[in-house]
Amino acid sequence: MSSTSDSPETPLPEAALGFLAWLSVEKGYSPATLAAYRNDLQYFERYLNNRSLTVAEPKAISRRDIQGFLAEQHRARQAKTSMSRRLSSLRGFFKHLIRRGLIAKSPVEGLANPKLSKPHPKSLNVDQAFALLDAPQPSRADPESVRDAALAELLYGSGLRISEALGMKLNDLDLNARIARVMGKGSKQRLAPLSDTAAEALRGYMAVRHAFSPEPAEQAVFLGARGKPLQRRQANRIIEALSAKAGLPTAISPHVLRHSFASHMLQSGADMRAVQELLGHERLSTTQRYTHLNLAQLTKAYDHAHPRAGKGGEGGDESEEG
Repeated sequence: MSSTSDSPETPLPEAALGFLAWLSVEKGYSPATLAAYRNDLQYFERYLNNRSLTVAEPKAISRRDIQGFLAEQHRARQAKTSMSRRLSSLRGFFKHLIRRGLIAKSPVEGLANPKLSKPHPKSLNVDQAFALLDAPQPSRADPESVRDAALAELLYGSGLRISEALGMKLNDLDLNARIARVMGKGSKQRLAPLSDTAAEALRGYMAVRHAFSPEPAEQAVFLGARGKPLQRRQANRIIEALSAKAGLPTAISPHVLRHSFASHMLQSGADMRAVQELLGHERLSTTQRYTHLNLAQLTKAYDHAHPRAGKGGEGGDESEEG
């Protein structure tokens, strides 16, 4: 049986079981995380067994064995994310053996995780964003359309994560000051400015929020069925429905509105560090991903408008580099 079987049941030696027990007791890892580590070690043990090796004898395992394991994973067309996770599991396992004095050096040392592709964020152009936001045409007689419009305006106007918007409480909104208090990743709070249209849409929604029949103690801003907090899946369907109503070519997720906010801010000349703060990004490098979109758009505009740009042979030899 191949070592890339989807359900490896290879028995694990004591060395591996001890590592899993340490992760459980000392590190407090969740059952799901422990299952992933166990799965990775079973894949590796099966690979070793086919070569008369085992993690029970870690001193016999060489760097070449690790490379061979990764090569086999690659030949089996395993996802790079899976390969990266398995290598990280092995890195932790061998570090554990070093701590226990069972080996002096890790065979994983110096091996880098497979390079993961980082696709640029998908975003709408300005016309598409406005078409989506204008799609609801809300009426107070239809509270759901008012809510949907407010949610879309907030996601695009403030660049919020959908979890941040759905986690917002009534006392987090100051519509007069056009400010929203947001709980971001890592329980980090930040203040997000509201656009004029977002504040207006939210004010309209607040006037009909009672139509969802919430309990008096319910503080969530966005409500769904029976007055309970709106769920992520329902929010996804709302944005997908608005994109279909606007005639956009593909279904749009809430996260695309966040990407569009960032891209359009940078296109308009906003400082990158300011956009970083608005998005709640911990690292500037995360925000810098959006500059690739802007560069592509600038290049396209240049090629279209500049008299010396390459246009199928006009203005010079297109094959020339430098």
